[in-house]
Amino acid sequence: MDPSTVLIFVLMGLFIGLLFLGVPVGFSLGGSAFATTAAAILLDQVFGLYTGLSFIRFSIVVDRIFGIMKNEVLVALPMFILMGNILDQSGVAQKMMQAQQKLLGRVSGGLALGVTLMGILLAASTGIIGASVVLLGTLALPAMMHAKYSPSFAAGTVCSAGTLGILIPPSIMLILMSTQLDVSTGDLFMGAVIPGLLLSGLYLLYIFVYARVNPSAAPKPKNASSLTLADWIGLAKAILPAAFLIILVLGSIFFGIATPTESSGMGALGALFLALFNQRLNIREFRESLHGTLSTMGFLAAIFIGATCFSLVLRRLGGDEMIAHAILGIGSGDYGTIFVILLIIFALGFFLEWIEITMIMLPIVAPIIAGMDLAWLADSSMDATSKPALIWFAILCAVALQTSFLTPPVGFALFYIKGVCPEGITLRHIYKGVVPFIVIQLIVLGLIVAFPKLVTWLPGVSY
Repeated sequence: MDPSTVLIFVLMGLFIGLLFLGVPVGFSLGGSAFATTAAAILLDQVFGLYTGLSFIRFSIVVDRIFGIMKNEVLVALPMFILMGNILDQSGVAQKMMQAQQKLLGRVSGGLALGVTLMGILLAASTGIIGASVVLLGTLALPAMMHAKYSPSFAAGTVCSAGTLGILIPPSIMLILMSTQLDVSTGDLFMGAVIPGLLLSGLYLLYIFVYARVNPSAAPKPKNASSLTLADWIGLAKAILPAAFLIILVLGSIFFGIATPTESSGMGALGALFLALFNQRLNIREFRESLHGTLSTMGFLAAIFIGATCFSLVLRRLGGDEMIAHAILGIGSGDYGTIFVILLIIFALGFFLEWIEITMIMLPIVAPIIAGMDLAWLADSSMDATSKPALIWFAILCAVALQTSFLTPPVGFALFYIKGVCPEGITLRHIYKGVVPFIVIQLIVLGLIVAFPKLVTWLPGVSY
């Protein structure tokens, strides 16, 4: 076997082994790349087997990391994360949740509908899955259990609503995807709007129908009172400012007034003003918001560096070509190849965070997608220079990853929600509760494949 091929398997094996040993992902990526480079040098010096790897070539990673860090699009990441942390720490999110529970809790399934609507708002304001799932679980699950909701229905609703942040703009995953695929972040945001609304709408429709068909699983509260004028004013004060902030951030992008980077700054500043307006922010909470943002960005930076090292070594050994040829060999036609890629990404979502998958897999498969002769591209409303095929594929990947995060037995969101579940909700309840939402996810994925204009139409008519 060619020594480069052997080193590719060594690289993969070291990475997986370090992960199972509990080494942080960024260090696992960088450490396996460095160790593989050292092994390549040993093979060259001792056995004369040249693989093209050396520490001089490995030093190129410094220039690549510098190129990543000076990317202006990535400035949006800390701003959107700070925006979500301020809304969380200041209590604005809790206030919105309580207002929606008061408004919708008077009908069968109302609490579940309110949780899903809150998940949509959190998705559009934070884009962080773990934070959304934990926050929704902490706020909503006790109230739903107190209202005698079915444990599986309650857990499934909260878990699925929390994962909407991966798809609905301004998702930080879409920002990172745009940098890896070299497409416009604004186009990617607009491409995600209709699929995100379609998925959210099907969630709401399922909850409404299920609550009507099976009222014992989502009963109406027995002592609910009619809303007074003061209640309506309170609801408006809790929901409208946050909704206006989201419309301001996304609207400025969609209408070409601001870039995603500029709108992220407006979003962070707007969240700060909103928290001050609600008198729910003090120095301690603001410091915790900043600390949480810095911690998240430190985690992301470590993965950026590690993934850059890993990708450099993988490409130098020809691993990207090997993976691409293997995918093309398995797939039958363009759509068969796309199915294989999505299946691989779905499976990787069980073991890796979306950040590693985005930074390692997307650059490998992007040339495959770009080289396909997709018939619908001729009818696309987008200009060819906007790379409609890559934007469509990125949304497919986002939905596939979101589905994998929900899928038993090792979906990330399942364990996020299990960590905050009140007594009475078991892992079995969570597994059972997410099944209908996984089916909805697969339906939306199929619709996006069958009707690509669900993704490409809005970016095509926006400019």
